[in-house]
Amino acid sequence: MTTSTRGSVKVPAVLVLEDGRIFRGRAYGAVGATFGEAVFSTGMTGYQETLTDPSYHRQVVVMTAPHVGNTGVNDEDPESKRIWVAGYVVRDPARVPSNWRSRRSLDDELRAQGVVGISAIDTRALTRHLRERGAMRVGIFSGEALPDEGTMLAEVRQAPEMKGADLAAEVATKEAYVVPALGAKKFTVAAVDLGIKGMTPHRMAERGIEVHVLPATASVEEVYAVQPDGVFFSNGPGDPATAEHPVSVMRAVLERGTPLFGICFGNQILGRALGFGTYKLKYGHRGINQPVQDRTTGKVEVTAHNHGFAVDAPLDGPADTPFGRAEVSHVCLNDNVVEGLQLLDRPAFSVQYHPEAAAGPHDAAYLFDRFVSLMEGQRA
Repeated sequence: MTTSTRGSVKVPAVLVLEDGRIFRGRAYGAVGATFGEAVFSTGMTGYQETLTDPSYHRQVVVMTAPHVGNTGVNDEDPESKRIWVAGYVVRDPARVPSNWRSRRSLDDELRAQGVVGISAIDTRALTRHLRERGAMRVGIFSGEALPDEGTMLAEVRQAPEMKGADLAAEVATKEAYVVPALGAKKFTVAAVDLGIKGMTPHRMAERGIEVHVLPATASVEEVYAVQPDGVFFSNGPGDPATAEHPVSVMRAVLERGTPLFGICFGNQILGRALGFGTYKLKYGHRGINQPVQDRTTGKVEVTAHNHGFAVDAPLDGPADTPFGRAEVSHVCLNDNVVEGLQLLDRPAFSVQYHPEAAAGPHDAAYLFDRFVSLMEGQRA
């Protein structure tokens, strides 16, 4: 990525997809060039949480909501210490932010962090194109010396693909840290950081859990050095087919029978640990309005998603695995994609979406209580 800190109000910008489709607009954020996988998010709110979610590493996010940035940027809502998206695409950016917590404009924040974006394009047409053709590589170019179309397309096609990308260690913490329990401490959890969002350990802390957040490279010995009552595997970016180390650590946790909970990338890791395959979705699920059914209760939840890969597990009943019987616990009602797994003979489960729900909705918050119940049962 190359960037400039120069203002970008009327600077021309071009978005080029790897299949040759081109959109022309204005620069938004930093001026320069950036590359990544083009994906779209259907959330109407929560753009600050989206931008700072490590799961979006190396992705160029297209916002389907037409008006973005009207509440500005604050210092309370980020899910990590930086913006992780590779690029940002909006139709109609707010000219003046208006919110009592706002500290600066979204445009200024993108520019300060060197994030190249584009505005004033038809994001509806772009989203429809990605739904029909699938997520694909993209480049955003802006500034006075724009390359010709052929050069831009060639550069996009040279960018790495998301399939086969091993990215978790690039976004995870390098040093372990502790998020203390709020109130009386009831349990200790070792959380393997594959791209964890800040709200996730906070949700556990609210339930009296002391969370030891460990690097993605943590060994089994390092996981159990904190004497955990439970082990958690977080969300994160990249292709789960490359995650050999987390899969081996999870298998060791399953062998010991320690209560286990995984979300998003952690769900895919559990699927692999159980012997199921994973595959890349055509355009993925991203947004905060995805309908999921909890098959254990029959209830339907509106949930927050950010995933481009899914687990290939049977929907028609329990399957035998090296760790006992496993079944699909949750399913997406839009397309029947597997959204959750649970073991019937060991205390382990996972979901493909985000129960910490920052920003909202909060229908799935009960999953943290389910994790607490597993640890209570194991202790008893």
